[in-house]
Amino acid sequence: MNRVPEAIAAYERVLSRWPDLPNSWYNLGLLQRQAGRLQPALSSYRKALALGISAPEEVHLNCSVIYMDLRQEEAAERELRTALRLNPGYIPALLNLANLCEDLGRRDEACDLYRQVLVLEPKRYEALARLANAQPPRLSHASTASAGSTASTAAAASADVGPVADASDGGPLAMIASLRRALADPAASPAETASLGFALGRLLDDQGDYDAAFAAYRQANLDSRTSAGAGFRAYDRGAQEAFVEELMRAFPGPSPGGHDLAQQTPDPARQSGPAPIFICGMFRSGSTLAERLLSSHPGVKAGGELGLIPGLVNGPLRPFPASMASISPDVLARMAAGYSEEMGRRCAGASYATDKRPDNFLYLGLIKRLFPQAKIVHTTREPLDNCLSVYFLHLDHGMSYALDLRDIAHYYRQYRRVMAHWRALYGEDILDFEYDAFVRDPKPAGKRLFEFLGLQWQDVISACPHGEPSGRPASGRSGSPSTGDPRAARGTTARGSRKRNESCGSDDAAHNSADPCDAHGCDSAA
Repeated sequence: MNRVPEAIAAYERVLSRWPDLPNSWYNLGLLQRQAGRLQPALSSYRKALALGISAPEEVHLNCSVIYMDLRQEEAAERELRTALRLNPGYIPALLNLANLCEDLGRRDEACDLYRQVLVLEPKRYEALARLANAQPPRLSHASTASAGSTASTAAAASADVGPVADASDGGPLAMIASLRRALADPAASPAETASLGFALGRLLDDQGDYDAAFAAYRQANLDSRTSAGAGFRAYDRGAQEAFVEELMRAFPGPSPGGHDLAQQTPDPARQSGPAPIFICGMFRSGSTLAERLLSSHPGVKAGGELGLIPGLVNGPLRPFPASMASISPDVLARMAAGYSEEMGRRCAGASYATDKRPDNFLYLGLIKRLFPQAKIVHTTREPLDNCLSVYFLHLDHGMSYALDLRDIAHYYRQYRRVMAHWRALYGEDILDFEYDAFVRDPKPAGKRLFEFLGLQWQDVISACPHGEPSGRPASGRSGSPSTGDPRAARGTTARGSRKRNESCGSDDAAHNSADPCDAHGCDSAA
């Protein structure tokens, strides 16, 4: 049961009477961030700091999380460096700063930070996995036919390459050996072996040892499933098919008069915030590339992978999509206004803002009810490449289809099915941005994207690398809060020094990820 609003109200009542409780301000900030109230959360954290809260580095870490949510990288880095000045050995801040450095293209600095973590805690295996993922390819497949053999990589496993923290200094074979030694540690948790296994698969793939790489990925997915524990919900093919059927019934085809029911909703998009551009499709199909290209335009700001639409689906619109049969245009207008206000806060000053949430493809009917004039950029990729790339990525357990190739194939077919339905309804407002076509010939594909959105073409192809930056998907990569998980190091946890208050503050993981391209030796789609 989601009782965060009640908890916020309770803390506000307490603090109205006793405003000098720093831990209560901290926990209020945590809850406000969970509720998406980012500026009030920052204010609450600042009050906790002003009142001299213990372990202030935790507060600065959490402030950095919010600034990353707001896409304010400089402010996030400032908070992380403040946390490290207060506590130079604070591993969550080291890991988050390394994540941020990767995002900003400062790979060498990121690697140095991961090494610092491993010096402090040699068995912090998540940091080792991230360090391995951050290594650039050092040998081409063509020049390593022998090195890429099973024999050579097996030999590397027994090589004496020194401490784990220095493994990257010995090249990819040394790192492979370090990963295998870590995987052999009986104390490593399933979550750690999953991360290590995905990193190992990437390096073996880079060495051309494809059979060993695939075996590593298969075991990594099994370990990821195990790490989910007893609460794991396996992918249910029948349930997914039923959900797609329900979506298509809730958002039917054009009426006999030729007007889609969605278009009967007054357009609430006359808002003060930026006009939304929705980017969606399968994970690993080029969504980050499309967003990066669009954000090169001076009028477009990258909103990143947002949870705003899923938040409506899993909140006030539950049970979705059944609720759409009775919802009023006034309620939809208020929801659209709330969405626009939040985008305005996140992307202030922009004319357009992207919402790059890949699985929003499920909710295009809702999006078009909220914003009838919205444009949809649907990213596509060669199906086999797309499905394999999903299998090679360490995704959140909530996306359980990604753990099995047959389930991925089933999910992909249902994705194609619902997209065909949306095209029948909104075809003029949906553009297929084909990743493979962009890689072959970037300029025509880029111009087509800009023209579809009514934007003046910006010839920035040379300045827009095809690789994907490491993102912070709210929906995607696996991780846990404040544990140093390199895929989700930045976390927030309720203060433990006020035991009576702990029930009000729950863990809140924000998902960081290595560059999925770098992590798995595949191409640059995401």
